[in-house]
Amino acid sequence: MVVVTGQNKVSGNPDDAMSSSDAEDDFQEPATPTATQAGQALPLLPQQFPEVVPLNVGGMYFTTRLSTLRRYEDTMLAAMFSGRHYIPTDAEGRYFIDRDGTYFGDILNFLRSGDLPPRERVRLVYKEAQYYSIGPLLDNLEDIQPLKGEKVRQAFLGLMPYYKDHLERIIEIAKLRAMQRKARFAKLKVCVFKEEMPITPYECPHFNSLRFERSESETKLFEHHCEVDVSFGPWEAVADVYDLLHCIVTDLSDRGITVDHQCIGVCDKHLINHYYCKRPIYEFKITWW
Repeated sequence: MVVVTGQNKVSGNPDDAMSSSDAEDDFQEPATPTATQAGQALPLLPQQFPEVVPLNVGGMYFTTRLSTLRRYEDTMLAAMFSGRHYIPTDAEGRYFIDRDGTYFGDILNFLRSGDLPPRERVRLVYKEAQYYSIGPLLDNLEDIQPLKGEKVRQAFLGLMPYYKDHLERIIEIAKLRAMQRKARFAKLKVCVFKEEMPITPYECPHFNSLRFERSESETKLFEHHCEVDVSFGPWEAVADVYDLLHCIVTDLSDRGITVDHQCIGVCDKHLINHYYCKRPIYEFKITWW
């Protein structure tokens, strides 16, 4: 093909010139669009689903009615099988969902008849219900154990400043010490105190006046940091120090960390007059293997 630029003159020789018919032939569009062009130009038609839907969820097979998948309008499953989205099929024609199907049967049982999973599967089914955005199932699961108790526990932990940050600090310190010593375990000191002010059996009668009628200089004397690695507190709730210790150990255990703890005394820092800190100090032992 001859390409003519704007700077070249047109040759007067008719043999050298390209005829208009040749030029038209040279620049003709393909008569039939390519597959890529067709895919870009033609939108996919709404997908049609049978009344009985075969499913392949991560390699596990299920069969259910289309109406079951569409039971609640605001769920991911209802959107997936609304016809507005394309869902691929496997070699057997089952509609494929790329998700672990271990607890999908529990999802279907709720959509079919409102059945809830046994207690030992509640947490894991809850995670799947979150993925599929099944609000009614989430509400039901949150109202039974262990999730109901977890809501109460989280309400308490919400009073604790920097709780999650302190957990991370415990893990990082323990890991660093174990690596430095090339040891199987590491120990660190943790202070857990409920009240901001020092309380001992002898100081309780004076607590209210001490708390509300202190001068600014006395306030600063009571503010100090115990010589520990991590410090939790104070908080205002019925739950006590042992309840918070239980939360700390539980959350570390949920992350696969083995932890033992014991009280090794109190902070004996002198604050003012005959008042001492008296905050309890615990030794945490983190075992890595």
